[in-house]
Amino acid sequence: MGEMTMPLNYYLDVVLSDDKLTAFLQFTNRDEKFAATLEQLQELIRSYHVVHGVDQAILLEIVKDPSSFFYAKTAIATGQAPNHGADGQIRMLYDLSGHAKKPTEMEDGKVDYKEVTTFHNVRKGQLIAQRIPAGQGAPGRAVTGEVLFAKDGKEARFKLGKNVVTDPEQLALYAAIDGMVTKTDREKINVFPIFEVNGDVDYNIGNIDFVGSVVIRGSVLPGFRIKAAGDIRITGNVDGADLEAEGSIEISAGILGHNKAVVRAGKRVKCSFIQDATVEAGEEVLVTQSIMHSQIRAGRFVYCQGAKGLIVGGQIQAGECVIGRTVGNAMSTVTAIEVGVLPELRNEMQQLRANLRSYNENHDKTDKALVLLDQLAAAGHLTPDKVGLRIKLNHTKKQVAEDISNAKERIMEIEKSLEDSEQARVEVIGNVFSGTKIVIGRYTKFIKDTSPRVKFQLVDGDIAMMPIH
Repeated sequence: MGEMTMPLNYYLDVVLSDDKLTAFLQFTNRDEKFAATLEQLQELIRSYHVVHGVDQAILLEIVKDPSSFFYAKTAIATGQAPNHGADGQIRMLYDLSGHAKKPTEMEDGKVDYKEVTTFHNVRKGQLIAQRIPAGQGAPGRAVTGEVLFAKDGKEARFKLGKNVVTDPEQLALYAAIDGMVTKTDREKINVFPIFEVNGDVDYNIGNIDFVGSVVIRGSVLPGFRIKAAGDIRITGNVDGADLEAEGSIEISAGILGHNKAVVRAGKRVKCSFIQDATVEAGEEVLVTQSIMHSQIRAGRFVYCQGAKGLIVGGQIQAGECVIGRTVGNAMSTVTAIEVGVLPELRNEMQQLRANLRSYNENHDKTDKALVLLDQLAAAGHLTPDKVGLRIKLNHTKKQVAEDISNAKERIMEIEKSLEDSEQARVEVIGNVFSGTKIVIGRYTKFIKDTSPRVKFQLVDGDIAMMPIH
């Protein structure tokens, strides 16, 4: 070290960072005549137990030009920090954050203010959430050579609510039933089979499409729609709204249709009154007060036999039986009661007959056009475009003839089922008024005089009116 008489640690000090990941060299006493070899610096550093991550290049620079490092704190060794494992996570497949509801923007840019509630519908066995396991930590190393231990990530756990199950490894969460995914207290994940609204279905709630049952503790306002894979129960009115349930629909008040409402149930519709609405049920329609000017179709029964039990106006169709207290009114309002065949078959028959008339008209027009073209062909005046038209019309004639044949065949099938209507009946436990039309199977009877307590049933190929005892 030339003229230097003091030991090296008189001039230099090595300082470690608190985490032992960096070692610094700094001059404590500065002397322009200072000089040291690389080996001497290395030995000094080792005396401070710095053995890992030493930067030999920076040591060489200090050896070459020590004065340029006099006033600096120079990093001469760098360790390796431990890599702590990432915490585990629960990744939901549905956004249950509960942010403010927004109306749906459609493709054309318009906004549907009735589509504001998002339903996280799931089917039994459907994946709801996944657990991402925590990561393992990787150890580091201090500049002193010590191992710096890393922490493993904290494992996440499913917070199980109702009607959910996990796989054996606890890596996936599934729905145990059909229903709606939701979070409750303490972030528990649930699947509920019933969606409840504590109030009216209005612009705050919007349209509902749910894979379970729906309970409305209020009314359904005009223009809104409820669709449920289960049942629908409503404590108020249905006012000009559409309902569809695969199960049953029960309305504590009634249905005000405004000639717009359509209510369909796979099983039963039960309410206190129906006015100016279309109601369809796979099994039965039960009404306590009145059915007025409505289209009612039930696979089996229509009952309107409460204290008032009034059926007036419109059309009532049932596969087996219609029972009412009062049918029609003193003003002879046209009221049609049809039983003895499934309503959809009767309506299909009406459509088939309308189609048959159209097919026959087309057949006649095609025939007339072909006669004219045949006359032109016989006279040798058939132009190439007329030849093409003749071929096309012959094909049309064949297709229409096939349509006519199919329609007639189906009509015969339905008429055969209309014959089997002997058990079908209409019962009026109060009065039936003139203006009422009773249809049983393929037979029709018009009521001309008011009659009390009567039953209509097929007897010997005709509709008989019999007293109820």
